[in-house]
Amino acid sequence: MFNSSSERVVAKLQEWIVAAPAGSQLPSTRALVAEHGVSPVTVQKALRTLIGQGVVESRPGIGTFIRKQPVARAHDYAWQTAALGVVHRPLPELAAAQRATPNDVISLHSGYPDRELLPERLVRSAFARVARSDAVLQRTEAAGLPELQSWFASELGAITAPGLSAPAASEVVVLPGSQSGLGSIFRSLVGSGKPMLIESPTYWGAILAAAQVGVQLIPIPAGPHGPDTEVLDRAFEQTGARAFYAHPNFANPTGARWSPEVSLRVLEILKHRGAFLVEDDWAKDFGIDVDSSPVAARDDSGHVVYLRSLTKSVSPAVRVAGVIARGPARERILADNQAQSMYVSGPLQAVALDVVTQPGWRTHLRSVRQQLATRRDLVLDALAQHLPEAQVEQIPRGGLNLWVRLPDTANPAQLVRDCELRGVAIAAGDSWFPAEPTGRFLRLNFAGPNPGAFSQGVETIGQVLRG
Repeated sequence: MFNSSSERVVAKLQEWIVAAPAGSQLPSTRALVAEHGVSPVTVQKALRTLIGQGVVESRPGIGTFIRKQPVARAHDYAWQTAALGVVHRPLPELAAAQRATPNDVISLHSGYPDRELLPERLVRSAFARVARSDAVLQRTEAAGLPELQSWFASELGAITAPGLSAPAASEVVVLPGSQSGLGSIFRSLVGSGKPMLIESPTYWGAILAAAQVGVQLIPIPAGPHGPDTEVLDRAFEQTGARAFYAHPNFANPTGARWSPEVSLRVLEILKHRGAFLVEDDWAKDFGIDVDSSPVAARDDSGHVVYLRSLTKSVSPAVRVAGVIARGPARERILADNQAQSMYVSGPLQAVALDVVTQPGWRTHLRSVRQQLATRRDLVLDALAQHLPEAQVEQIPRGGLNLWVRLPDTANPAQLVRDCELRGVAIAAGDSWFPAEPTGRFLRLNFAGPNPGAFSQGVETIGQVLRG
């Protein structure tokens, strides 16, 4: 399967290159146009792709030739072991959700939404407009574009509870994606060697960011309606922790959503303990049956540090997020972020702002809501039909994932490997636990490509599981 004519030309030329000797000249552009029935622009795009891959080289005025590949030889990098020394803090491996897969694989593992769930027309138009603006030649303020800061603040302010102060634009820091933001937040609010409470299971990227900072994670069990608040309060008292990382809305991976009672009780605990909630509203734009209801909208005392990303909902190429924090916490996060990245790309900020302020943005989100509902239900129906021994404790009302519990006799890691051999990519749940897994789980993403194949993918999982 090819997404464009240039990809088809690239594939054909790669076949030709494999059979031809090194140094051979490729046919002329005119000959390739005639052979493949495409335009000269398409041929040039294909050649640029091959040049970028290092397969061919262009000789101006002469033509394009197959590059002579260097002789492969073994390299000895053993000296680096002594130079680098002992690994003091081994980091968790990247989760299976980050794996790229071939187009013919049924993808139920990815952490990103399919291209058809993105506002492609809005994004392309925004890049075109921004490319003609001064944003491509200017650096931005460390805290971000003032207009984008205002947008993040006004979005949360519009749902802030009556009687509370809405956030100000000056309390926003724009970040180069939420992942780097987590690192800045953890360094600023917690610090290396210090304890932090965290929902379990939770986002694997937060576990990774904490490991990079050197934060000591204390798991707090979380159910369909949120964390066990008695355990949370006791953990604050016993550990001396001053921060709690959580997904109050559409949790990754479980899809859980805090009840209003849990949200209010958590706020009471935070105020009593003098602690922070790091609220990661990762799926703000992916509500299905309900909208996200941030805990930050019920707090104006600075106890909630609110993180909101646009990367998944606008485009993976637009790595932009915002954090809203009040008081000294905001200044420390800004200082750390500035030390790490200095400032966020102005053009990317401008693109993000352009997209979310277009009239078509709200129309797009309504469409995504309907599509996610259909996709979620496709996978749920397939699980009921083909994998009845699995349990879905909660039907998510938003987000991108289903959290599936397997029989205790299952081996999730082996299941992942065997399913991949049969053309189905899935993710074992172990990566989402900050400590030992409490069961055998899969996280199935229902926002990936080719939803028509979801039922076949689940059927394959069932067949492999039953041997």
